[in-house]
Amino acid sequence: MDFIFMLTRNDRTVTDAADHLAVAQALGVRHIGFKDIGLPFDRLRALNGLIRAGGATSYLEVVSEDRESEIASARAAVDIGVDVLLGGTHAEDVLPVIAGSGLRYYPFPGRVTGHPSVLNGPVEDIVADAARLAGMAGVHGLDLLAWRYDGDVPPMIARVCAAARKPVIVAGSIESGDRIAAAGSAGAAGFTIGTAALDGVFKGAEPGLAAQLRAIMASVEAVRATRPPFDRDRAGAGGCLPPLGRWPIHPRGYGHQRKQGDGPLFPWFNILG
Repeated sequence: MDFIFMLTRNDRTVTDAADHLAVAQALGVRHIGFKDIGLPFDRLRALNGLIRAGGATSYLEVVSEDRESEIASARAAVDIGVDVLLGGTHAEDVLPVIAGSGLRYYPFPGRVTGHPSVLNGPVEDIVADAARLAGMAGVHGLDLLAWRYDGDVPPMIARVCAAARKPVIVAGSIESGDRIAAAGSAGAAGFTIGTAALDGVFKGAEPGLAAQLRAIMASVEAVRATRPPFDRDRAGAGGCLPPLGRWPIHPRGYGHQRKQGDGPLFPWFNILG
């Protein structure tokens, strides 16, 4: 299971993102992202450059609500050069935009509304949409707003993971080690945290971003220590997904195989592989 640190607060990229990025990089955080709202695209391009220069995998998460803005953000993601495009609800429109770019794409399953984004609808509809999206060529996984859903969250995560059979990233309102553990036990391959770390409200940690990030990273290691071995035939069922960085094939690297002992990094990016 991997931790993606988002340079965001309340679903907006913060203006002092570069300062927080420096703290995260000093601690060795290897997955770092931002939203398509909060800073102009030229500043996001510069921020992405800093993330990549520090050896981390970069993410842009789309939280724009309308179709036209989402398509514009997808085009910007290609232009900016991020590694992973998260979120959005118009996969059919986004896939042609990012085709051939090498971007990994993880859209939101379910009906997502509002800002900050909220996941709506009965769990059966969310699960059905997860299966539909995961079956699309060019969709590499899902970005699930699990704790933005008003219901029993861990069973919902497990059902989405089982239906998708692709990596599921859990996003939104993860503010404790218990939620990280619950996401991992349900089969999530990773999770994002932004506001909780920046505001110093991650439970069980001292104030200050560095202390918050250390506590989150310690929670991740605790989950990794208890995860069962990866069973390819049961991927997505009850905690059987590997950490995001331990998928064995390197799609961008033309058959490059992950070496034994490699760290928990995304294996499909040449800059990190």
